[in-house]
Amino acid sequence: MLPSQKLFFIALLPPQEIQDYANQIKQYFADKYASRHAQKSPPHITLQPPFEWADADVPALEECLKDFAACRESVPIALSGFAAFAPRVIYINVVRSPQLLALHADLMTHLESNLGIIDKVGKTRPFAPHMTVAFKDLTKQNFKAAWSEFEKRQLYFEFTASNLTLLLHDGRRWNVKSEFPFLSEMV
Repeated sequence: MLPSQKLFFIALLPPQEIQDYANQIKQYFADKYASRHAQKSPPHITLQPPFEWADADVPALEECLKDFAACRESVPIALSGFAAFAPRVIYINVVRSPQLLALHADLMTHLESNLGIIDKVGKTRPFAPHMTVAFKDLTKQNFKAAWSEFEKRQLYFEFTASNLTLLLHDGRRWNVKSEFPFLSEMV
């Protein structure tokens, strides 16, 4: 990565009370299963995975996201139970709604055509919205133990995502850089 480049990603963040709940689960994984990596970012639903972007071009990136969000409706989101990408990732399941799938597809097209940002992996598999609570440093052994504990655990939240959020990596963790409000609150 060039020194003038930084790492960014684009996501939907839930309201604070859902973030607090997800952070408690992340802390539980850190304490019980020695999996701390998920604590390096706020709870989120990734729309555009991490990409490198030149520092000097951040205003253009932010302007592009502002323009995109300004003509999109807020998106209803439902979180339902837990799911996994075995053998390393456990996450809060995000219900695949038509609105969320359309938002993701439209954002990918917008970023590619306006800024040349392409999610190469995303082009090879379907969008699987999720809110990670444990990954990377979750061992296979701990994954098995944790998954048997979480696979039937109940969880249900609904919220309306009213912003697109740009996150920036500071070398240690991900922080909110800027938020771009959607056109309107859903009624």
